[in-house]
Amino acid sequence: MIKIINGILAILGGVGFSLALFWVLNFLVERLPGKAGDRLKPWVFVGPAVVFISIFLVYPTVDTIIGSFQDREGQFTGLANYTSLLSDSAFYQTILNTILWLAVVPAAAVVIGLAVAVLADRVGPRSEKTAKSLIFLPMAISMVGASTIWRFIYEYRPPGSEQIGLLNAIWTGLGGEPQVWLQLSTAKLNSFLLMIILIWIQTGYCMVILSAAIKGVPEDTVEAARMDGATEVQTFFRIIVPQIWGTVVTVFITVFIGVMKIFDIVYVMTGGNFDTNVVALAFFKELFEFNNPGRAAAIVVILLLAVTPVMWYQVRRFREEEAMR
Repeated sequence: MIKIINGILAILGGVGFSLALFWVLNFLVERLPGKAGDRLKPWVFVGPAVVFISIFLVYPTVDTIIGSFQDREGQFTGLANYTSLLSDSAFYQTILNTILWLAVVPAAAVVIGLAVAVLADRVGPRSEKTAKSLIFLPMAISMVGASTIWRFIYEYRPPGSEQIGLLNAIWTGLGGEPQVWLQLSTAKLNSFLLMIILIWIQTGYCMVILSAAIKGVPEDTVEAARMDGATEVQTFFRIIVPQIWGTVVTVFITVFIGVMKIFDIVYVMTGGNFDTNVVALAFFKELFEFNNPGRAAAIVVILLLAVTPVMWYQVRRFREEEAMR
């Protein structure tokens, strides 16, 4: 309790200090003669943000990159951590699993979310709100909470016992033998069963954003297509989708970046066992289980390098959209 109070006081103190510093700097700048005040005033507003970004983002990033070239004792070892990782078959499997997540989850979440958004718009307003609320509900659940729910769905009991797991209850009801889900001999299927959880969570987010984009499509263009004899499918793919394509890409990239950092679901469900490990969990294990901060930092740098092109593309696309307005 004392630690929590101290933490709250530290946050309040930091906020108060920042506000006081801003007021003092603004007071001084306003009293500078000539154009000096006008030139410095933007930095009064931007300065605190730059300081906080430097402390909490830039410095940790640089420190992590430096740490990736060090061993357990902090001695520089060059590229030893990177060569060790890239020559490790287990880490190679981890990379493949992460790529599989990236290939399946964003696409599935966007496609299902778009389908739900389109179908929900075809029902009455009251039914639409109910359907969207139910689909969006998993977004209100934490990753750990969602994983706990799905552990009950995948729960296993020996043959002859009552199957409390939903999936095994259905499977045995159809005449099959209960399966130890997530521990199947087909490793890729274990990962797919975990992906379903994240798709279940992210579909609601995709649905809400894409539904708003669909409602923003001018009705005139849709009516014109129908008057020209276009079917509903043709209208959707040739009229609606091109006009909301920017939103589709944005939602896809947002989910894509989230998948690159996926950790909670795999940690709770399997702990990375049964060939389900991913990059973020590999970092966690290296740092906290194997006490190897240098190798863990190397994993983070690899993840950072993988995220950078995606972020660069997103920023570039935003600038292009702003230039077109």
